[in-house]
Amino acid sequence: MKTGITQTLTVQEAVTNGWMVGDDSDSAFMGKRNAPDVVNIGDAVDVFIYADKDGSPLATVHKPFAELGQFAMLEVIDVSRHGLHLDWGIDRDLFVPFNLQHERLREGDRVVVVIDLDDQGRLFGSNKLHDFFDMNLDPLTDGQEVSLLVYGFNNVGALVVVDGRYTGIIYKSETFQTIRLGDELTGYIKTRRHDGKLDITLQRTKRAGTLDAVESVWERLQAKGGFLPLTDKSDPDRIRQELAMSKKQFKKAIGALYKQRRILLEDGGIRAAE
Repeated sequence: MKTGITQTLTVQEAVTNGWMVGDDSDSAFMGKRNAPDVVNIGDAVDVFIYADKDGSPLATVHKPFAELGQFAMLEVIDVSRHGLHLDWGIDRDLFVPFNLQHERLREGDRVVVVIDLDDQGRLFGSNKLHDFFDMNLDPLTDGQEVSLLVYGFNNVGALVVVDGRYTGIIYKSETFQTIRLGDELTGYIKTRRHDGKLDITLQRTKRAGTLDAVESVWERLQAKGGFLPLTDKSDPDRIRQELAMSKKQFKKAIGALYKQRRILLEDGGIRAAE
């Protein structure tokens, strides 16, 4: 039986207000409100194992928003003199000690934490994420599609958890959409850095990225009635606002569309070819 993860355990016996689940060597209490609607001795049940304040194991069929070693954005539901209490989807709050907060938070705030386990078998959250990231980037490749969770910001961009285990940054100079704390996005690895961090882009790289830009420009051109008042001389901010892409991407896209004879280049913009 492993604390902090969902696993399949056997219902061993009925006790006051619930059941014991596990095996002959290890068991946890599953209360009635944390059990399936129908329970029989010998049933196999999928339960999440956590602990009460004394470290005794508890089981629930309810799924937490994150399990041991995972990152998630959770809401602060109470602030005590010892730390924060977060809602993580089960009946026991997730505790974050004050010394594991990156910043002071208040009730109602939302914060990205990682789930860890103390030496008494109790799960807790930490908002200081750095020590939990995997710095070995060898399994990754440039251009690889990855899942992202935005966990913070600095003066150059948005900080993201990558594939639930690495850390990366999306530079704001390369961002063409609004990004908020807790956003879950799809991105692509741009650079694997020597410091164990990743540079991430929200646009596909190389040829695939150009193909995406081509279709974006073409779709916008059609939506505008066949004429778009943008050229390779247009202001980069105007291109970013109209098409959510960089000027470099736009120039590659209209170059490709022109070679395909899908557009005409005019002084005031680009026009869909007849």
